[in-house]
Amino acid sequence: QVQLVESGGGLVQAGGSLRLSCAASGRTFSMYVRGWFRQAPGKERELVAAISWSGGRTSYADSVKGRFTISRDNDKNQVYLQMNSLEPDDTDVYYCAARNGAGLPTTPTEYNYWGQGTQVTVSS
Repeated sequence: QVQLVESGGGLVQAGGSLRLSCAASGRTFSMYVRGWFRQAPGKERELVAAISWSGGRTSYADSVKGRFTISRDNDKNQVYLQMNSLEPDDTDVYYCAARNGAGLPTTPTEYNYWGQGTQVTVSS
């Protein structure tokens, strides 16, 4: 059974940092595009960052550029999201996703597998 499991969320003060991790099991995701999305209640899920299978290409939402960094370790079947200079507007549930296809799409429906989400709360 394919599973993506996020960890590393929590409560942090504005200006602080968190590192999210996503562990994959049940399949080797080394050739998959990996992404991080976030979603607030009543809002659409939006792409935060995506990374190609090799790690050579990345894409970021404008709101997180320069603050967040996505990376992956294919040997460990994991993807990470380093979040620095966190702001209260970054408060959301963060989801890990995997895509079996080319490109770094921003649309959630383009991704095949999802984690259950981890809450990130940034206090002012």
